[in-house]
Amino acid sequence: MSVTAAQVNELRQRTGAGILDCKKALVESNGDMDAAIDYLRKKGAALAAKRADRAANEGIVSAKVSDDKKYGVLVEVNCETDFVAKSDDFVAFSKEVTELAFTKKANDIDAFLEATPEITTMLNEMTAKIGEKLQVSRVAYLDSADGMVDFYIHYGDRLGSLVAFKDVAVTDENLKPVMQDIAKQVAAMSPVSVSREEVPSDLIEKELEIYKEQFRKEGKPEDKIEFIAKNKLGKYFEEVVLLEQSFFREDKKTVGEWLKEVNKANGTEMSVATFRRFALGEGSE
Repeated sequence: MSVTAAQVNELRQRTGAGILDCKKALVESNGDMDAAIDYLRKKGAALAAKRADRAANEGIVSAKVSDDKKYGVLVEVNCETDFVAKSDDFVAFSKEVTELAFTKKANDIDAFLEATPEITTMLNEMTAKIGEKLQVSRVAYLDSADGMVDFYIHYGDRLGSLVAFKDVAVTDENLKPVMQDIAKQVAAMSPVSVSREEVPSDLIEKELEIYKEQFRKEGKPEDKIEFIAKNKLGKYFEEVVLLEQSFFREDKKTVGEWLKEVNKANGTEMSVATFRRFALGEGSE
């Protein structure tokens, strides 16, 4: 059957799909607008399946915290190209996913997607419209009963952090820029833990084995290698432990030293409870 330009335009306005796709959908659906929308949605699911093995390393890292700063979420949504990542449609989609994650206090991507089937529908519709593989790769949730949660998203939306603080109140205005600086530190310097006691044992063992192999190649005595390797771990901790890293604003001080000075100056006892950090592409398949 033939379809009119007005029908095609209406379907485009309702779905955002291309002219040819809209025309084909209307022809296949005998002019039935609702059936044409279903056709395009199914096409999106089929296209998504076809593109499942494509790399989706571009996209947006976003975050949201509650008005009282007691909890927040960090989200990564991916696409294939930077061009699509900057499009209004993808930005709006990312915001909608972030809102859903915030509402559900999502902290596990599989559980979140299973509990929110509308995301799959949105993904299929967006895939049909955009023509790229899209995916929601990661979500993280943090809260703080006796403190606050803050976030930092770096320019370009490719990198972000979410940090939970203890012993700080919304009324502590002087500490709000401090929290932002620590969130920036986490994003920029990629620590793996707040303190050295929290560094995963497998990471420590991996570093020790690397050091031991290096010292063997240098001809160090075998009975001394273990001792020398453990001594070298101090440098490793300075790189990966947040409180032992050089503070990005005053590199002659560690974050821990700087935070102690801040607390002393303000008569406070604020500390970092935990954090999450997302860099674009790390969580995509």
